[in-house]
Amino acid sequence: MEEKQRIQIPRVKLGSQGLEVSRLGFGCVGLSGVLNAPLSHEAGCLLIKRAFEKGITFFDTADVYGHDHDNEIMIGKALKELPREQIQLATKFGISRTAGGQLAIKGSPNYVRECCEGSLRRLGVDYIDLYFQHRVDTTVPIEDTMGELKKLVEEGKIKYIGLSEASIDTIKRAHAIHPITAVQMEYSLWTREIEDELIPLCRELGIGIVAYSPLGHGFFGGKAVVESLPQESLLNKHPRFTGENLEKNKVIYRKFVDLAAKHGCTAPQLALAWLLHQGDDIIPIPGTRKVENFEDNIRSVALQLSQDDMREICEVVAVNEVSGEREVESFAKYSWENANTPAR
Repeated sequence: MEEKQRIQIPRVKLGSQGLEVSRLGFGCVGLSGVLNAPLSHEAGCLLIKRAFEKGITFFDTADVYGHDHDNEIMIGKALKELPREQIQLATKFGISRTAGGQLAIKGSPNYVRECCEGSLRRLGVDYIDLYFQHRVDTTVPIEDTMGELKKLVEEGKIKYIGLSEASIDTIKRAHAIHPITAVQMEYSLWTREIEDELIPLCRELGIGIVAYSPLGHGFFGGKAVVESLPQESLLNKHPRFTGENLEKNKVIYRKFVDLAAKHGCTAPQLALAWLLHQGDDIIPIPGTRKVENFEDNIRSVALQLSQDDMREICEVVAVNEVSGEREVESFAKYSWENANTPAR
């Protein structure tokens, strides 16, 4: 594919409630120093504007990203220089940190409203397009949390409601209170547990899937294999990026790079194209701090794969050969709402 060729990023429906987004989104968490050193607001804003110029209109953030809500503040600055009506903005609530730095999950109605007001203020917007509950608070009935989110929709402060890392039962109960537009889950070549039950349920209910970490936290871009991890990166504690697990996973990476070369593309392009071929209702949100990586990622939308290609990709990255759990221990207990993901 020629460098000068303009890639047209299609627009698709996310869920069945009317939200339309770019086929590829942009995950903003990495801009504020979770997996890498944080970018300056100036550099982050330039990257966001570059993404918009290339056709990305769906941006995903959260109130917990970065120190003292840094990510939302950065996104807010970028939005001031972009046409708000053309942007689909997603943010999240539900994860906070205690004075001792421990994670706390909250979903009470008062907390929902407090978080929404805070995000609106930091982002400098009148409404949030898609508001996710970041993790489910099992001490609060989901009906109570959804009840407050429904009120925020009625007030025009949010347009659509989403859940992240929620169980099958919670999705059903939440959807009965107010239609859920999207469920955000980790989904990539090496994390595929949602294929068995969650994706079929969402399709039955008309709920879209937002796939976070679609490149395996950067693994399929060479992170920790050809590019060393920054000292401050959370991935230094991630099971798949450490010790013997990493050495085993490197073998998978090298085979996958060879397969990508056979297709005349890069490994990230092939990994994203595989996800895009899972269905138009699945929206990957890769993130990056580098313009060249972003330019590489968007070319995935033009890559065509046959059923034989898809099978070969799954053979090269066989999930039963991936070593290590999919999350760091501190987050694992809150995922799929208290371990709905099968153990390896």
